Amino acid sequence: MKIVLASASPRRAELMRRIGLDCEVDPPDIDESAAGASGETAAILSGRKAEAVAPRHPAGTVIIAADTLVVCGGAVLGKPRDEGEAFSMLRTLAGRTHTVLTGVTVLRDGRALTQTEAAEVKMRALTDRQIRAYIATGEPMDKAGAYGIQGKGALLVERVEGDFHNVMGLPVCRLSKMLETFGIDLL
Repeated sequence: MKIVLASASPRRAELMRRIGLDCEVDPPDIDESAAGASGETAAILSGRKAEAVAPRHPAGTVIIAADTLVVCGGAVLGKPRDEGEAFSMLRTLAGRTHTVLTGVTVLRDGRALTQTEAAEVKMRALTDRQIRAYIATGEPMDKAGAYGIQGKGALLVERVEGDFHNVMGLPVCRLSKMLETFGIDLL
């Protein structure tokens, strides 16, 4: 059975490999901007990604797509455009709790299942020097909320309530349960 990950995220591809899913990576070309800071927004975007990639693959292909939003104080913090925006995002998150929402879609032969996972992340208080030092690693520049918990960004996070892998961009436990409804049992 062919499995395709509709994502350009190397972290999602790595998580898929870790759970034993050998997949082809096919990044969608869609407008990822959307109004709203909700699980519904993340779900809609993951569905759009799956639908954009599906026509490029033969019948029977399982398409997996995800979209992750970082939400703090009702505002969505996407990927920073530059170091100044990364600094502003990290200053906003420092010392506060924010929500990471990931919409996941599994699509096969026109049948789609979409669900959303949420996690609460408490970031430690940070000095401007610490924020600048983290930005200097280059790590924040391609990540929603300007941090990556799987790298040096782990030093910024005090606590996660919910699925740790969700904060990386793919809630693998939820995904495995979703795949079971398509006859794919990873255990």
